[in-house]
Amino acid sequence: MVTNYNAQEAPDGDADYLRRLGERIREARLRRGMTRRILAHDSRVSERYLAQLEGGQGNISIALLRRVAQAMGLPLADLVRDEPDRPIELTLLIETLSRLAPGELDEARRLIGSAFGDRTARDRRQRIALIGLRGAGKSTLGAGLAAALDVPFIELDREVEQAFGTSLGEVFDLYGQAAYRRAERDALAAVVARYDRAVIAAGGSIVAEAATYDLLLSCCFTVWLKAAPEEHMARVQAQGDLRPMAASAAAMADLRRILAGREALYARADATVDTAGVGVAEGLRRLKEAVGAAA
Repeated sequence: MVTNYNAQEAPDGDADYLRRLGERIREARLRRGMTRRILAHDSRVSERYLAQLEGGQGNISIALLRRVAQAMGLPLADLVRDEPDRPIELTLLIETLSRLAPGELDEARRLIGSAFGDRTARDRRQRIALIGLRGAGKSTLGAGLAAALDVPFIELDREVEQAFGTSLGEVFDLYGQAAYRRAERDALAAVVARYDRAVIAAGGSIVAEAATYDLLLSCCFTVWLKAAPEEHMARVQAQGDLRPMAASAAAMADLRRILAGREALYARADATVDTAGVGVAEGLRRLKEAVGAAA
């Protein structure tokens, strides 16, 4: 069902999201030459509900929204996504690719890579992104690599803090993880747009956010700084964070689970540098070697 929606009583962001959702549905309906009555008939959702929805005043159930999407021949994901609408050219390209057979998709990827791959690869190599769990050495080695290459060093978490005007801990406490994820993606997009050459230290969990991680992989030469769980823990404690000490066994078990869960994602990086058991100088040497081999 669709319920009346009072924008003034809505949590932050909900009213704006429903307004964008309504506009997206209205624009999709009009592009298809469908009247609201036709869409109501085909979706079995009443005209009154559709009017509320398109006006940003209706909070529709996901089941009914799925009917609306199906009636317009759209994937549900295209209606509910939170990011801005794609350029129409990209939408048309995706629709064209979706009609190709698997073998034809391989050929299309080869043709696109042949036309744009070399340029994209050159651009990517100018930005080095470091990923890995906290304590892997991203800040220390990243700053050293940036100095050696004479390029800016950017930590995405510091960019997020600057955007909110408060510490990362306060960001999570006051605004929640979803707000942090959006800010992290915005920060990465801004850094990519601003810097042709840079070393970027990403947050440890960036790999779990598919859209943001894909942006990182497509725009940067990405290096996974890898270490054993015990070293991650020891380095975090050496930085002055003693919180894991309160329940070290449980914290270590959690750390192992996180690393195991993300290992396949971290492995998508262009290169891996093992920093286990080595000092800063050796870690930096290995990082320079990995980056230099790709140049």
